[in-house]
Amino acid sequence: MNGRDKKAIYEGLIIESFPNGMFRVRLDNEDLILGYVSGKIRRGFIRIVLGDRVKIEVSGYDCFRGRIIYRFPNKSSED
Repeated sequence: MNGRDKKAIYEGLIIESFPNGMFRVRLDNEDLILGYVSGKIRRGFIRIVLGDRVKIEVSGYDCFRGRIIYRFPNKSSED
């Protein structure tokens, strides 16, 4: 297995929304990355909006794009 084949998983915050399920994500290490919605989230009709915390999977081939694989529940909606 090549080092570029490994996928890294990061957590971040949605700071900008683009058409077609694309988002600008600020990772916890302050890097900016372009994230797109995975098929599982799309099929589950999970809405992602500005300010959401997400888990994003980044490939070793392109470290500036990643797939959003999980949206963390909001703390305010659990009241």
